Amino acid sequence: MIRHRPYGSGHPYSVDTEQRWPVDPIAGEPLQLGVRASGDVESVILEFSINAGDIMRLPLERARRQSRGQAVDGGHLASAQARLSRGSSGWQVTLDAAAVGDLYRYRFVGGGSATRWFEFRTSAWRPIEADVGVNRVVPGSAMALDDGVHISRVRFALPLAADEHVTGLGERFDALDHRGSSLDSVVFEQYKNQGAERKTYLPMPFAHVVGGRGWGFHVRTSRRVWFDLGESDGSQIIVEAEVDASSDSAWPLSVGFYDGEPAAVLDQFLTEVGRAKELPAWVFRLWASSNEWNTQSEVLKQVDLHREHDIPVGSVVIEAWSDESTFTTWRDARYEPTVDGSPHKLADFTFPEDGAWPNPKAMVDELHDRDVKLHLWQIPLIKMRPHPRGQVEADAAAAIRENVLVREEAPDGSLRPYRNRGWWFPLGLMPDLTDARAAAWWTEKRRYLVDEVGVDGFKTDGGEHAWGRDLHYLNGMTGDEGNSRYPVYYAKAFGDLLESSGKAPVTFSRAGFTGSQSHGAFWAGDENSTWQAFRWSMLAGLSAASSGIVYWGWDFAGFSGDVPDGELYLRSAAAAAFVPIMQYHSEFNHHRTPLRDRTPWNIAERNDDDRVIPVFRRFARLRERLVPYLAEAARESIRTGAPLMRPLYFDHPHDQRVWEFPVQWMLGESILVAPVLEAGSRSWQVYLPEGDWVDAFTGLAVAAGVVDRETPIDELPVYVRASDWPALSHVFEK
Repeated sequence: MIRHRPYGSGHPYSVDTEQRWPVDPIAGEPLQLGVRASGDVESVILEFSINAGDIMRLPLERARRQSRGQAVDGGHLASAQARLSRGSSGWQVTLDAAAVGDLYRYRFVGGGSATRWFEFRTSAWRPIEADVGVNRVVPGSAMALDDGVHISRVRFALPLAADEHVTGLGERFDALDHRGSSLDSVVFEQYKNQGAERKTYLPMPFAHVVGGRGWGFHVRTSRRVWFDLGESDGSQIIVEAEVDASSDSAWPLSVGFYDGEPAAVLDQFLTEVGRAKELPAWVFRLWASSNEWNTQSEVLKQVDLHREHDIPVGSVVIEAWSDESTFTTWRDARYEPTVDGSPHKLADFTFPEDGAWPNPKAMVDELHDRDVKLHLWQIPLIKMRPHPRGQVEADAAAAIRENVLVREEAPDGSLRPYRNRGWWFPLGLMPDLTDARAAAWWTEKRRYLVDEVGVDGFKTDGGEHAWGRDLHYLNGMTGDEGNSRYPVYYAKAFGDLLESSGKAPVTFSRAGFTGSQSHGAFWAGDENSTWQAFRWSMLAGLSAASSGIVYWGWDFAGFSGDVPDGELYLRSAAAAAFVPIMQYHSEFNHHRTPLRDRTPWNIAERNDDDRVIPVFRRFARLRERLVPYLAEAARESIRTGAPLMRPLYFDHPHDQRVWEFPVQWMLGESILVAPVLEAGSRSWQVYLPEGDWVDAFTGLAVAAGVVDRETPIDELPVYVRASDWPALSHVFEK
């Protein structure tokens, strides 16, 4: 076996051995070509011609096999990646720099077989006239990467004044102000350490430029965009974007510019791309979750414990509910598979009394009687490892037969069902949720969960599984255009299912892109229980909010690794009481003891800390009293565009001191929050912008300026505008 994939796996941050690099070769730069071969292949030859000339031959050298980022990312299911490399080897060759416009035709021969012929032209950067509707572009900066037939990228620069800050750009974990750095906009599953790796589940090519005249811009594309935000030239923002245009076309990239203060800029952007749909007030109550809660008895036990400890809970998320194969069927349920892949009804299932879920509907009814909503976990894949049997086998066959899957280019150039190239559920089939017919085919399998069982929402996990520009979507998009849009359609499909059943479109996603603002709620993905991750998550929430995400939260105190100590847990819970979604969650620990649940009672027991339950109770009850305010503030945020969780620069864009205190925010119009982000802190420095303020926990008036606030474990620095204090003072009563 010998295989060459010109575009590689599509991993955005890693070059695969068997690909072409650069994918779009550039004149004057060397070109690397590679293959993956079975272990019995002893030599590989590159055959190629230039501009239809004579066939030339070059031998390849053995190379360390590298694919799907295994040498880059580590961590998440790295062992699955390692297995992919066993029994195969890599071969590579580097060609000298080519001239612009040269047409290369090439293939590989080895082990008695050969690949098909591939072609490319070499490109070069040339000047182009930038037509962006307004005179913003730095003169002479617009360039196109052109091979004489096709333009694959464009580049241009925007002026950046000395007093301007650059922020927004979707959910970003490393900083609030990105001036002096570079980043890109591609949806990517970075498992933990997002702040260090500077990769994100939820990017957007939209930025605020704050502090000068006030403006922002949106690169109107779902293809990849790179931003140099004053890193290489402190006076410029350099934007480079993938495009797909013929060489004789005019400027091929649309860029939107918005003038005004940050709230006005965001409002204009949301008018263009869509703003949030208002969700019911119950989404602002406490969400509780753990992957160890994988039986009906355990779920009800945990809800009982909330009541026993007088801790109100509004939603429960069950991740480990299904058979882990169909993701539509409760584990242990007995049923006859539908051979044609059609949906089941509740009556089709029998639930053993001694099974994990003896009566799911009764459980949901009981939760509703206790005023608790239920959300079930989902992924957008048909699991193909181990080899599918029963309903999964029937679903896979039906999906192929009904043509409802994302497709990819096969080695011979034909199209075949896409097989997931990532580490999580490798080789799974992916429903094409960009297509209304395919989305309905997928979600109808879950309708009985909504209509008959009574489920209130879905945790729409994943969404980052689409890799490679060689993918093909039913709506006509190829991977370079469609992959980052996929999670938007994913959340929409499940929101449409809920709305068609008369329910609010409550989805809970970690991946997204421009347009995600209109579809449900979001959380910041997988993170460790560390102070660093706590700070990163706060920056993620603020940047997501500045990009138009209204309903956002994170796994407070982290979901992974050893349980947090009491201090980290309570400081994080205190902050979570003042973000849009307050949620705790913990990863699966194979039911080993001691438990890693992030429930307050488990944290208290694990740390022998008798402060945890009463202090957590105080914040959870405060949160309940805050719900009406949050619901009204969210409604106003949707109307005006001003974020619900609002960085201080929104209200004070010309106050340079707000950038010295980046992890503070306004929650609605009235409440200023400054979480405590360091262990052992007995006081915390806060910046209060101009205005009159009241300390929410003491009721004392406080003047604007820098304040050193004492921080007992059951308080955090929270201030209310003095004019609004009479209406909100009851929220902070003990």
